Amino acid sequence: MRDFFAAVAALVLLVAAASLATTLQAYRRRRVRARDSERALGRTIIAEIPAGDDLVLFSEDASRFYYGEQSIDKDLIVAARVLINGAPIASYVSTRHPEGAGRQPTSFDDRPEGIARDRWDVALETLKGTTLVECGAIRERVSQELARTVFDAVRRELAHRDRN
Repeated sequence: MRDFFAAVAALVLLVAAASLATTLQAYRRRRVRARDSERALGRTIIAEIPAGDDLVLFSEDASRFYYGEQSIDKDLIVAARVLINGAPIASYVSTRHPEGAGRQPTSFDDRPEGIARDRWDVALETLKGTTLVECGAIRERVSQELARTVFDAVRRELAHRDRN
């Protein structure tokens, strides 16, 4: 009798493992399709940001940034800010827009010790409003690195446009 229950338990564990493997494979295929569709549209993927049960891509092409389904016109961006728990810790303000003249940009210092559970976001201020790129609150500096990657890409683009 004991062997029967052990066999049933082993069978249940085997079915559960197969189910998890199938789910992970389907998730991986969905991610690959999303990345391939972004590339097919001529976009460069900047970051894959965890959101809920899926990843949201932050990408760009020659004229826009894309955060999931949202598009942000590069010519309309006034400023980019890194937020930690909603407070700005770094910003870049475009010199092409006169309303940004009074704002002081700051630098994004590396935090080698990391910040364990703080919320990291990047606010992209445009002439039409603000888009919040939610990078998350994942430990081990993952969210901080995502915010840095997004901010650096937008800052580089704004600096390039300011020079031209």
